[in-house]
Amino acid sequence: MIVPMKKVSLIVLSERKEDTLKKLRKLGLLQIEITEGSGERIRELHEQIASLERCIFSLGKPEKTDAAEKALPPSEALAISRSVDALNEERQSCHTEQAALQAELARLQPWGEVDPASIAACAKKGIAFSLYEIPVSEYEHLDECVKTLCLARTKSSVKCLIIRSGAEGEDEAIASLGAYEVRLPAVSTAEIRRQIAELDSRMRAIDEKIAAYAHEIGGIKLALHTLEKELEFEIYATGMPEESLPAGEGQEVSVSYFRGYLEAENLDRLKKAAKDNAWGLLAEDPTEEDNVPTKLKNNRFVSLIYPITDFLGTVPGYFEFDISSWFLVFLLIFFGIIFGDGGYGLLICAAAAIPAAKALASKKAIPPAVLLVGLFGLSTVLWGTLTCSWFGVSPDLLPQWLKNLSVPVISNVYSDRLWYPFGPDGGGLTTSQNLQIFCFTLALIQLAIAHLKCAVRNRHSIKMLGDIGSIFQLLGIYYVVLSLVVSSEVFSFGLVLGGIPVGTVAGALVALGFVLSFVFSNYEGSILKSILASLINIVSVLLGVVNVFSDIVSYIRLWAVGLAGAAISATVNELAGPLLGHFMFIVLAIILLVFGHGLNMILNVLSVIVHGIRLNTLEFSSHLDMSWSGHKFQPFEE
Repeated sequence: MIVPMKKVSLIVLSERKEDTLKKLRKLGLLQIEITEGSGERIRELHEQIASLERCIFSLGKPEKTDAAEKALPPSEALAISRSVDALNEERQSCHTEQAALQAELARLQPWGEVDPASIAACAKKGIAFSLYEIPVSEYEHLDECVKTLCLARTKSSVKCLIIRSGAEGEDEAIASLGAYEVRLPAVSTAEIRRQIAELDSRMRAIDEKIAAYAHEIGGIKLALHTLEKELEFEIYATGMPEESLPAGEGQEVSVSYFRGYLEAENLDRLKKAAKDNAWGLLAEDPTEEDNVPTKLKNNRFVSLIYPITDFLGTVPGYFEFDISSWFLVFLLIFFGIIFGDGGYGLLICAAAAIPAAKALASKKAIPPAVLLVGLFGLSTVLWGTLTCSWFGVSPDLLPQWLKNLSVPVISNVYSDRLWYPFGPDGGGLTTSQNLQIFCFTLALIQLAIAHLKCAVRNRHSIKMLGDIGSIFQLLGIYYVVLSLVVSSEVFSFGLVLGGIPVGTVAGALVALGFVLSFVFSNYEGSILKSILASLINIVSVLLGVVNVFSDIVSYIRLWAVGLAGAAISATVNELAGPLLGHFMFIVLAIILLVFGHGLNMILNVLSVIVHGIRLNTLEFSSHLDMSWSGHKFQPFEE
């Protein structure tokens, strides 16, 4: 559930605002509305925090030790960060210089070993030459006065030495060439390689110096937390508005004030603190115009979904629904269908069992994320059991007891059989069609739950009739989907069961639901205004019916993705199967099986994120009118 909040305003004497903030921080009850602080100290803290964050990033993840983390005073942590910054700057300088030398070496590589000192010595002895790269077409028609020594030749150019003899017309002939004179390096290529090696050694030494600080990363993180808390305090202290109020006899008193939110159950504690410290306190219920933080409170089982919602960064607005329980239940179902293979489920359970066993052995609580993974694995095992899907193996090769555990209408064991829900005269359904019906039924249940929740919320208003109308539309359009997507023969609009014209009833439900939604969905005290609002937004109202159809159909993605995963599993087995029959290829077959099924599991995880979560945060949430616009309740505390 979403914990009830109270909006409070505090008024204190300006001279006592810092003392007030310290006491509020010690209480740890109130989330203060964000203010814009200012001042030199805030700028310094931002710089110091950035420095520590850079330091933590540079140090990386230290090796695990049994020693407890030692808290460092911010001054010591900042001294380390300055040292690390200096080392990083030095390393960057070395890297830049090395990159330039490597580029120079790469430029000269086609010319072999180049030593400008040797070339200069030759020039002193009267043998002057330069390095040139000349197009083949021009090289072949060189003037006779130009003497060259060819070093390398390609289809397009010639690398050569042009030997300066001082012959008449030599300079003019060379100048007229479309040639590129290679610039000599400042030092020899051998010296460049030596300098590169020296820089490499220097960078390794710098890395060792940085790594020597890695054991302090825990203390640096604690110091960072301290500075962040100080920054928070300074922002509140300097951003708190001040006003001058008359205090009688021509006197004025300066007061500061701010607003915040706290859990309703803690209001009495804040009132007592306000009374003890002579604070002015005003408490009231928040309105929809207020930016109220959200705090969720659920039992241990439902709380298992929090690692997912925290990862997604999704928080319901204060005036929205807490759907944590439904999110968890349906995500477990979606996960099992998407993975679809009991063998994969066993692997997931094993992956969760290892850290769970370690936690129990060390007498620690099992992390929620581990428990959640275990539930995902059990869900997958259950679905694989119901459908008789085990590592993509053909049902013919599975033991009979596994086949007996499956549910025939959705089991792979009976994939070649037709099922007649309304008798042999009403048309048959395949296993795939039965699975589609299951997915659409999930859609009906989940979306109906959404509108039931809305109806309960509006139970004291006739606006509830609009929510009931939405449920009627769901029921009618559900049958339309079965007819259009699954089988128009089985679910025909002329179907009569027990004297009831099912197709006609479905159409009537859609029509009745539309009328109820049209009249009452926008009700705010006046039916006439509600109808007028629907008329103004008639396009959106009509599209709403289409959206219901598309939302139900959207759930077929569960069947489609599960089918794709099963196909990949079967394909991997078909590729590896023949290899298992040959002793020489057993290792290759095992590698193929591990890689193929491992890749399939990774793809399934991505599918759960894309499809399974989407159905909860988009389709389901849209029928709840949820926008996930909330932000977490984070009280001002030490």
